[in-house]
Amino acid sequence: MSKPAVLYRMSTPDHKCPFGLRSKDLLERKGYKVEDHTLTSREEIDKFKEKHNVETTPQTFIDDERIGGYEELRKFFNKGPAGQTGTTYTPVITIFSVAALMMLAWQWAVGDNVFAIRSLMLFIAFSMIMLAVQKLKDLYSFTNSFITYDLLAMKWLRYGYIYPFVEAYAGIGMLAQLPALMVAPFSLFIGTVGAISVFKAVYIDKRELKCACVGGDSNVPLGFVSLSENLFMIAGGLIMLLY
Repeated sequence: MSKPAVLYRMSTPDHKCPFGLRSKDLLERKGYKVEDHTLTSREEIDKFKEKHNVETTPQTFIDDERIGGYEELRKFFNKGPAGQTGTTYTPVITIFSVAALMMLAWQWAVGDNVFAIRSLMLFIAFSMIMLAVQKLKDLYSFTNSFITYDLLAMKWLRYGYIYPFVEAYAGIGMLAQLPALMVAPFSLFIGTVGAISVFKAVYIDKRELKCACVGGDSNVPLGFVSLSENLFMIAGGLIMLLY
């Protein structure tokens, strides 16, 4: 038989509490039969909080014992904190992985040799475009992080705002196979400045910083992965000029 659990969560016409839905899903996945009580008005919510002397919802009860909110419920099931915590390379790994899959899909569709130079160019182009989008979604946050280590942006702050547009242009130019001289110099310039900046900050100055490569709100540490982004740009520019 399923084990019983009682859940109280906010579900008003204006707001469906995501943590209440997550609590319900977690309980059901753990084999509990959930007695689901939705609090549909501010009056019901306030009355519930006052009765149980709590400040937030949702609240879960198991065997007449109050477990607490979603995070407390995760602890009850010996699960770690929800969401991204601490430094992580996940955003960059995700972008590079999806870029590789997009390259393979493109090559499969047109019937090209997967191991051709064009494949590498496609991978670099897709990666640059997606990385640029991550930066462009919040330019202020990106520049706040970028100007702490990029040598040119430290001297000329506006470069931080220009950089993602240049990165996007270079990636789209590679994808469109525009003339090399229209694209390669831009990719080479930002890639070279970026590579020198990252190398100096990480390997010479030994600074521990967050990388702005996937936007200013990430917890990606500045280091080899950040350097790789810039080396890809340099490689893309050189390939366009040489091939």
